[in-house]
Formats: sequence, C-alpha cells, structure tokens
Amino acid sequence: MQHTDDTPEARDALDGEPPQDTPRCELDLDQFLPYRLNRLAERTSEALFVRYGERFAINVAEWRLLAWLSRGSSLTAREISQRTHMDKVRVSRAVKSLEARELILRRPSEQDQRAQLLALTAEGEAMLAELIPEARRFEDELLSAVNARQYRDLLLTMQTLERQLDQLPGND
Repeated sequence: MQHTDDTPEARDALDGEPPQDTPRCELDLDQFLPYRLNRLAERTSEALFVRYGERFAINVAEWRLLAWLSRGSSLTAREISQRTHMDKVRVSRAVKSLEARELILRRPSEQDQRAQLLALTAEGEAMLAELIPEARRFEDELLSAVNARQYRDLLLTMQTLERQLDQLPGND
C-alpha cells in the first residue's frame, strides 16, 4: 500500500516546485558583477572591432598582440598570452597570421634560445600608426559618458578587483 502525503509541501514537491520554506536558487545576472563585467568587455571589444576589423583585416587577438608590441619591447608568445589572458593556441594563430602578413617578426631570445621574441616590423608599425589613433577616438567617445572623477574611480576599482582576484585561490 502506497502512502500519500496530502500536505501543501508534499503537493509542491510532486509538482516539481521547491517547498516554500526552501529558498529559491536564482541569480539575477544583471546584478552579478562577473556577468556585467564580461558583457561590457565583450560589447566594447565588438564595437571597437567594427572600427578596425575590416579596414585593417585583423581580428581581436591580432589587435591585442600588436597593441602589446606597440609598447616598444619584444615579447615572447608566452608573455603575450599571460598579459592578454588569451590561450596559447589563440596567440599562436595570431602570431602566424601577423608573421605571414609581415606585420611582426620572430627572432631567437638571447636569454633563452628556445624562446622566440616577437617584434613589430616597419609595416606593423605603419599599421599601428593608423590604428591606434582610431582606437583612442573610440575610447574617447565611450568615455564621454563619464567625467574625469568617475573614470579615475573606475580605474581604481578595477585595480582593486584585479588585486583581489590575485589573492583568490586558483588565480595564478
């Protein structure tokens, strides 16, 4: 003989609804910081890509690699991967594409003969001479929505969150 419990809680459990005394497990992504930061980063990256992607025939990974090299120092693919937080495969593809187009070159590292240093070519520098001002105009347009204090506070908050992330387990 089967026993049936006819209480409201039992009926809710049978209907697939949690009992009323059990808190619902839900998450409002619009109020969840990791989601909001990721969404803003993705939208910003996509909007910037619209400006340079077709004109310069480069993708986001290639742009990030070129931007790091624009700072004047040679870097290894591993260093680019660490600084951009892009996986090694994505960086490797970007390196091969940019090298094939003669925008960057590789040369052996003097400190580690196994490592290859990446550097801009004259063609890469010429492209960046056009691309960087366009990227800065985009940034200026985006930041026109905030005042100088808000921008400073945003940068400080991001720096604080990045330091906190460095302290959390699993964030090497």
